[in-house]
Amino acid sequence: MGRELPDVLKQLHAIEIDYADGDGIDFEPFDEFYSEEDTSDWITAWTGNSSLDGSEYLIFGQDGAGGYVAIWLVRNDSDLLQQPIVFFGSEGEVGVIARNFRDYVWLFANGIGPYEAVAYPGLDRPKNEEFLAFANKFAPQHESMASEIIEMAKSEYPDFGKMIEQLCQ
Repeated sequence: MGRELPDVLKQLHAIEIDYADGDGIDFEPFDEFYSEEDTSDWITAWTGNSSLDGSEYLIFGQDGAGGYVAIWLVRNDSDLLQQPIVFFGSEGEVGVIARNFRDYVWLFANGIGPYEAVAYPGLDRPKNEEFLAFANKFAPQHESMASEIIEMAKSEYPDFGKMIEQLCQ
């Protein structure tokens, strides 16, 4: 799998994200994936485990506190947009937030970003009209409430948090 942002992810990142003094989405998208070297440095620092290289993560954004959002390359035979999306917070928060890109865009349509999905999984916000239009165009069959998207992701990968905890030293 390549290390280039898919075009549809670039299109999503082109939509302005409003933090709205804490009432909006706390997310800063990147123009490209983190390099392999930067990802390796990050996972080593985040876990304290120098044996990790982070090759299973493609980091593509962060929250305002420095938590990272990544595509988790766990499905060996799937393209990037079919892989789950995960969040690693700057204070140790961690979680699978969407099963794939189509679910991920519906989080944004529901006014929820990656940090909010982990920190406040039951948060109910008004729909974001720009992201809603994007989601209806690129993932119309995946419309769900944010809490349902997060729960489906957690159900599919219930041991993600434990796995990450075991990697920490």
